[in-house]
Amino acid sequence: MTKGLLLSVLLGLSLLAIAADDQPTRSGFLTVPGGPIWYRITGAGSGIPLVVLHGGPGGTSCGFALLDSLGLDRPVLRYDQLGTGRSGRPDDMDLWKVDRFVEELHSIRQQLGLQRMHLLGHSWGGALAAQYVLDKGSKGIESLILSSPLLSTRDWIADANTLRGQLPEHVQQTLAEHEAAGTLDSDEYKQATQFFYERHVYGGKRPQTPDACAGAPGNAAIYEYMWGPTEFLSTGNLLDFDVTDRLGEFDLPVLFIAGEFDEAIPQRIRGFQQQVAGSRFAMIEDAAHASLQRQPERYRKILGDFLRQVEAGKLD
Repeated sequence: MTKGLLLSVLLGLSLLAIAADDQPTRSGFLTVPGGPIWYRITGAGSGIPLVVLHGGPGGTSCGFALLDSLGLDRPVLRYDQLGTGRSGRPDDMDLWKVDRFVEELHSIRQQLGLQRMHLLGHSWGGALAAQYVLDKGSKGIESLILSSPLLSTRDWIADANTLRGQLPEHVQQTLAEHEAAGTLDSDEYKQATQFFYERHVYGGKRPQTPDACAGAPGNAAIYEYMWGPTEFLSTGNLLDFDVTDRLGEFDLPVLFIAGEFDEAIPQRIRGFQQQVAGSRFAMIEDAAHASLQRQPERYRKILGDFLRQVEAGKLD
């Protein structure tokens, strides 16, 4: 897959219309291990802040402006991970490791004084959120929201193969032929991958990039280095990523979310949820991996209700 197509995939996951609510905001830059990152805080509600981790790796936080309306209840913090979006773009490939991203988040938390927070991670961001809690502990983290998370590359690829097997026969054949030949940059292969992305990533045709996301592109080089050439082929340093044998260590309220047609298939995510005592699972109907973008009102309601229940101590 070409870098151009990878960038379009990453940006497609960030597409949105900026929330209509006129919320107070502040943004700026912080220095973290490796360079500067850009962040934005929206809202001044009295609730505990929500910190949002975008996917990719190499995606951007732009799409999560759809959560800005939650600022009526609590501050919402999103940031572009180092190397992408409005953040610094160092060319040191040694920076693109899970443990450095964990330290990046920890540095942000310390600099902004986030002694208490809710933590939401989507896709790769879910991997980062889970690893952060496992490495740093849950002290001060009021809840963990794992939205279509990557928790095991082995399971992710197995599910991708299952979903590929449901594509039209000619699409499956085209994918297999070009992968065997190593011609992933061919137009025919790129067209075939769109069947998968439209079904299980976007949940429809790839949306257009809005003006609000201009000047903050994703970084396909990070995606390729850490993950691989496509959503269903992993060759990067996340190849052996797996925290599923540690899910039982979570000792805080946890919400798992998946789209009905998600590449992070609901059955798999529900299985993860069943390994975490007292956790919850929610499926977003008529949505795929980009469930917030396709069903923003439903997503915000599920998330907002969960956060309020956690803070009120009313989780069953």
